[in-house]
Amino acid sequence: MVAASTPTQKPSLSQWLGRQESQNDSLTIFPANALAATLNLSPAFAQGDVLPALWHWLYFLPCAKQSELGRDGHAHRGGFLPPVSLPRRMWAGGDLRWHRPLRLGAEVRRVSSIQGIAQKQGKSGELVFVKVLHEISDDAGLAMQEVHDIVYRGHSSPAGSSASSSAIQLAGIPQFSRRLVPDSVLLFRYSALTFNGHRIHYDRRYTMEDEGYEGLVVHGPLVATLLAELLREQKPGATWLSFTFRALLPMIEGQPLKLCGRAIDESLYELWAENGQGAVTMTASAAIQHN
Repeated sequence: MVAASTPTQKPSLSQWLGRQESQNDSLTIFPANALAATLNLSPAFAQGDVLPALWHWLYFLPCAKQSELGRDGHAHRGGFLPPVSLPRRMWAGGDLRWHRPLRLGAEVRRVSSIQGIAQKQGKSGELVFVKVLHEISDDAGLAMQEVHDIVYRGHSSPAGSSASSSAIQLAGIPQFSRRLVPDSVLLFRYSALTFNGHRIHYDRRYTMEDEGYEGLVVHGPLVATLLAELLREQKPGATWLSFTFRALLPMIEGQPLKLCGRAIDESLYELWAENGQGAVTMTASAAIQHN
């Protein structure tokens, strides 16, 4: 007599709450100089220089083996991040706080922990939100904290149009702004610098046929970095205290991108990105201290 087999049960996502991982790295100079060149800046960083805001995303990079990648180019789920079954994964936003600047040449450690997992039903279908806390320390102790918001969604929901969406917002008149057209070379170089294998940033056929976008998708962290750089151009000597951003719509390669900012007061700034139709694709705010 053969015993009946018991179906394998999927692990509860709540089991991942509180899960931690840590990673050590060195804030070497080359990645910073390479990103400077990618952003059309002069690559002139040296040992001991302050690492610009959001450039820490060049470090603590994932190193999944090729055999450990899924069809979308991301690592298989179920390691540090929970095994969410929904196929699309996006960087929805973040909240960063600096205790002091990070400096090139420093030996640093990042401790990451799963702070929240929320399953919701949106207009476009099921959504899962995962909140990750990153704490980065150097020899002097805790230097910065970052809350990273990830959203997972299904293929059945539309990927979203950069030209038309119920989520479109129109902003006011900026006090300072800059325009550019992100091209595929910019996206490729940023993917390479951040060791990001997600195919929506470089594989046009996959992006349009499998995920339903209009074209290659500009990285959310790249748009956030461009917004931070817009403010750094205005206030080059300031010390950064906080930066918060939220992605609203996908930004598509080859379409005009307008970076905008205005002062709320002497230390707080509102920032946003607009697509070619004037719709807001990302909002952000930054607090700085003038030196």
